[in-house]
Amino acid sequence: MPSFLDTKIEYLKGVGPNKAELLNKELGVFTYYDLITYYPFRYEDRSVITPISGISPEMQQVQLSGIIKGFKQIGHGRKVRLVANFIDETGQVELVWFTGATWILNKLKAGIPYIVYGKPTLFGRTINIAHPEIDPVSDRNSQGGYIQPVYHTTEKLKAKFLDSKAISKLQKELLVQALDHLYETLPGAVIQIHKLISRKEALIYIHFPRSHDHLRKATNRLKYEELFLIQLKLLFQKNIRYDKNKGLILNDSSLVTEFYNNLLTFELTVAQKRVIKEVYSDLRSGSQMNRLLQGDVGSGKTVVAFVCMLIAISGGAQTALMAPTEILAEQHFNGLGDFCKKLGLRMARLTGSTKKSERKIILSMLRDGDVDIIVGTHALLEDPVQFKQLGLAVIDEQHRFGVAQRARLWQKTENYFPHVLVMTATPIPRTLAMTLYGDLDISLLDEMPAGRKPIKTSHYYDSARLKVFGFIRDEIRKGGQVYIVYPLIEESEKSDYKDLMDGYESVSRAFPDLAISIVHGRMKSEDKDFEVQRFKKGETKIMVATTVIEVGVDIPNASVMVIENSERFGLAQLHQLRGRVGRGSDQSYCILMTDYKLSKEARIRIETMVKTTDGFEIADVDLQLRGPGDLAGTQQSGVLDLQIADLARDGKILQAARSSAIDLLEGDPQLLKEEHRTIKWLISSQTEEINWGEIS
Repeated sequence: MPSFLDTKIEYLKGVGPNKAELLNKELGVFTYYDLITYYPFRYEDRSVITPISGISPEMQQVQLSGIIKGFKQIGHGRKVRLVANFIDETGQVELVWFTGATWILNKLKAGIPYIVYGKPTLFGRTINIAHPEIDPVSDRNSQGGYIQPVYHTTEKLKAKFLDSKAISKLQKELLVQALDHLYETLPGAVIQIHKLISRKEALIYIHFPRSHDHLRKATNRLKYEELFLIQLKLLFQKNIRYDKNKGLILNDSSLVTEFYNNLLTFELTVAQKRVIKEVYSDLRSGSQMNRLLQGDVGSGKTVVAFVCMLIAISGGAQTALMAPTEILAEQHFNGLGDFCKKLGLRMARLTGSTKKSERKIILSMLRDGDVDIIVGTHALLEDPVQFKQLGLAVIDEQHRFGVAQRARLWQKTENYFPHVLVMTATPIPRTLAMTLYGDLDISLLDEMPAGRKPIKTSHYYDSARLKVFGFIRDEIRKGGQVYIVYPLIEESEKSDYKDLMDGYESVSRAFPDLAISIVHGRMKSEDKDFEVQRFKKGETKIMVATTVIEVGVDIPNASVMVIENSERFGLAQLHQLRGRVGRGSDQSYCILMTDYKLSKEARIRIETMVKTTDGFEIADVDLQLRGPGDLAGTQQSGVLDLQIADLARDGKILQAARSSAIDLLEGDPQLLKEEHRTIKWLISSQTEEINWGEIS
């Protein structure tokens, strides 16, 4: 590959060492390649010159052509402002500067033609434009007819005269030199099928579009290229992993048959059966399974995971089930314990609070192969935990574990890799899943068990609290139980939100005749467990809690979830909390309490929760509101550091790009053909020392 674009940015005319250092620190621009792929974040349409008589304060931006008739300074001291009277043949408008009056007076002259660009606003009865862009009339700007790129910059860069226009000037300088070095990256067939413009044209037009059509074509081409290369890299790695990473061949399903025939008291859904078949196919393939199981809250992921573990155990392997919290680990241990006993399986649990003496015995049993299923938390990742033959690791709530943490599971076996099934109850939008987990096989549990009634969700303002308390009392009379969740543990100095302890006191006053549980993250594990068990047994009817109960507490009798200050929660968290009710066959309810003051985004979140219980629909709204980086937590392996594509808006381009990548690899799995040399180099050069994609 040519090295011209690897040239350090300081060698570009107009940069030099000092500005280069700032560009490095402020924008992450180190080389010519970094600059040429530092795209504008928006564009200003300078194609129209508006007559002054045609402007109104509703307009976003206007471009005017005229002359300055004169200047005057108004006000005194710090409140002084400079006003220029700007006129054309149709009328006049005021240009206003609140700072830099001396500089403006030295720079601008009355009677000279200028082009002005800015936002018109109404001040009293007069329309003015504050701090406009203003340039002398030139051949380029006199007729309008061009689109101005706008680049992100910083105060430190502006102080060194590197504002958006200066960056645009550097781009122009670089493009002139780079034209002969902008080689094509995409295969000819892909360009032809998708009617894409060349890479050279795209890079010219993205920085200096001559028309809206040019800009559209450039944007489409560069988005497609970015997403295509990401998908190709993920799928290429997946092929390599299948060839390289051997897994135990597990094809005995005798325990599953026994479980189906003698212990399973309900019919599995079609979706559950489909996912089990997909996993079974992986387990007997001879290659390591890396599968992501997405299922909405209450869709039955745990029973699917248990059946998959039974396949592994039938084949003579050990299994591990890792959960993010002790409450959830305890629940899995208790929930599966009865089945294990009846099937004659040896089960153990290992968490941070496991006593030293008990831990020693469990570690010894694991090494000797005397444990079939180990349920635990992060404690399973510790170095002393070694298995005789770990065949399958199930990771619940994958987003709670860092990638590097999960990688440590791979050190628990020799000669082969354990099969990995990662589960999430937070549905991931399709575009995000294809990008973050594009090298995993993805299974969807998109069907709820029979007999489950959709949870009814309502929104109430704080003023309706007495009405809500009345409803809670009615539900308790019918035999139900209630969660009341608060976002805070103690009152924050900067927050006027009710904290948990205030909430507990007000609930206690409202229901003096009822026993009430309280659970929060600062309690000791044994105290938390004690309160959860009291609630589970029905000894308490109301549980006041923080989001510690977001994942894992499964109490079929709980029929009402009240979420206080629900505007403070993200959509995924609200959906998770709502999923704590509706576990039984009775009608369940979720009540979202808020203040009257709601931001636009908070209102959309609340309305979405009231409108739908579909986790995938909720995840799509979340992606639109928050963006992919926030949704994913940490931006894994850099694949979300997108320069131009937007996963919330570019789903169609992503699907087309992935489809092309699949077709290309079907015809050339190793990318050995001459026409694929460039893209092979591109995706290989992006590969990190640790291939995080291999680690689910």
